[in-house]
Amino acid sequence: MSFTALLSIVTLATAASAAVTKRVTCADGNITANEACCILFPILDDIQTNLFDGGECGEDVHESLRLTFHDAIGFSLHNSSVGTGADGSIAIFESIEANFHASIGVDEIINEQKPFLAAHPEINTADFIQFAGAVGVSNCPGAPQLQFLLGRKDATAPAVDKTIPEPFDTVDTILSRFADAGFSPAEVVALLASHTVAAADEVDPTIPGTPFDSTPFTFDTQFFVETQLRGTGFPGTAGNQGEVESPLAGEMRLQSDSELARDSRTACLWQANVNNQAHMMSSFAAAMAKLAVLGQDTSVMADCSDVLPRVKPFTNAATFPAGLSNADVEQACAATPFPTLATDPGPVTSVAPVPPS
Repeated sequence: MSFTALLSIVTLATAASAAVTKRVTCADGNITANEACCILFPILDDIQTNLFDGGECGEDVHESLRLTFHDAIGFSLHNSSVGTGADGSIAIFESIEANFHASIGVDEIINEQKPFLAAHPEINTADFIQFAGAVGVSNCPGAPQLQFLLGRKDATAPAVDKTIPEPFDTVDTILSRFADAGFSPAEVVALLASHTVAAADEVDPTIPGTPFDSTPFTFDTQFFVETQLRGTGFPGTAGNQGEVESPLAGEMRLQSDSELARDSRTACLWQANVNNQAHMMSSFAAAMAKLAVLGQDTSVMADCSDVLPRVKPFTNAATFPAGLSNADVEQACAATPFPTLATDPGPVTSVAPVPPS
């Protein structure tokens, strides 16, 4: 390499470093890389204290994360009438979109977020939904550090129905809908890491707050382990649309998760997350960065990722729940054996519901 070429690389690296390290001090004393982001610090403090119960990974975090997806996925690469993506339409047009079958129950978190929007008119609805979701995820140990860009345009019309996949949809239908919004099968699986901190209220309304894995307050890979185990029963009543048998008492398994974990197109992508925290974190962060700006012009948005709380570390290995082992795995990835995991000691695991906030 010539000296001139080397000097050019050093100059570019120095310029990039300077751009990264240039900081501004906000009026309240907080420091950020972009002055436009200063408005977010009071909002951050308010929602951490009063929406997320002091920074917990609880029900309102789960529901806020769900809302980011339900708002953003109303988008199509091929049909502009479907919706404009991450635009706040699900809250702005709540009377329409919250009544779509796939979004039953989202009115609860929309109404919990409304007072915060009213208290902070400096942020619009589209940005608030994605900001609250990104802040909430940071409260869950094991979650990746997400990106947050500020500057979305609010919706002027609602998204159309049927843009949100349902748990009873076939894998063909789910992959097709996501492809129409610009997502590959790998990105679909990556986004479903959100189910590691999720719980169902409406699939079986007799048992609200039923988790999808045994560690619903930790952003870990247990969801991908337990979805691959043989189902043996239902946590509540049988025969609910979109639900299949799960391996643990108190745990719910969605039909869509079960089928994606076993379909030849996605089984190895699914299994790749098992006990691979780093892979799950990086793929989820990348897919969420894409989802959170669907339909928006990122060239006019400010990167405010440094406002988000630092994530909480997590170093535990994935395990089989007590009483279960590799013999309970329904192997679906033909290319790679299921990872070897230890089994938790003690009596057979039973999963408690997620308490309401």
